[in-house]
Amino acid sequence: MADRLNGYRILILETREEAQFSKLLAEQGADVVQCPTIEIHDAPDPAPVETWIRRAIEKPFDDLVLMTGEGMRRLMKLARGRGLDQALVAALAKSRKFTRGPKPGKALREVGLEQQQMTEKPTTDGVIEMMGKLDLKGHRIGLQLYPDKDHSALIDALSAQGAAVDTVLPYAYDPKAADANITAAIDDMAAGRIDCLALTNLGQVRRLIDAAKAHGTEEKLRGGLERTLIASVGPAVSGELAAHGLRTDISPAEDAYFMRPLIAAMATVLAEKRPRVAG
Repeated sequence: MADRLNGYRILILETREEAQFSKLLAEQGADVVQCPTIEIHDAPDPAPVETWIRRAIEKPFDDLVLMTGEGMRRLMKLARGRGLDQALVAALAKSRKFTRGPKPGKALREVGLEQQQMTEKPTTDGVIEMMGKLDLKGHRIGLQLYPDKDHSALIDALSAQGAAVDTVLPYAYDPKAADANITAAIDDMAAGRIDCLALTNLGQVRRLIDAAKAHGTEEKLRGGLERTLIASVGPAVSGELAAHGLRTDISPAEDAYFMRPLIAAMATVLAEKRPRVAG
């Protein structure tokens, strides 16, 4: 059915793939409330990123580990700006490619490449576990990082396996630019105007909490979440919710940690509970 979410108001905090998620929800009849929680920018200093790209081209990595789809897209954006995109794709084709979850794999396919393996769980621990099963002694590994995360455990684990790790951080977050959006979303949940909050990455949980603390509205946020169903795309997000004393009401079936299965699970639970938006 194309209207399984008809009459329900869904709050999404998605930034990187907000348009796609919003479109999928709207196709099911949902009234989508969009709240970007961060602004994403290219790395403030492109020089180290360009240097990494040139190293990858001159001597292709044995292995490439992509932590985010956004990272792969930002690398390609800079490479195109320097006229290096075709050379970069050709070089990465020679590397074994490993991804943290499905999103980096999608970004690879956009440029005609395929991953060799994806983590069972889209987490840093999942990457460590996946790579830990491989013989990496003497390998050069290109590792794409993402902002606001301590990656030392992953780098140390790869290094301990005898690999030489070459890291790149191709983008940065500007969270404060979106604080007004979060404040409005907290008000909506506290007033009972949201049926379900849909979370697609663990950073969204942290942003909600951090922004609420910064503006003195954490109690209001928690009160709003008590009356709003919380949907999590997978174990990483659910784990982050639990770390902050928050529950998960809705999640997709095991090993189906994608947007469409999340939407299907939301439709099923909402149909059972039938909460209604006030006003």
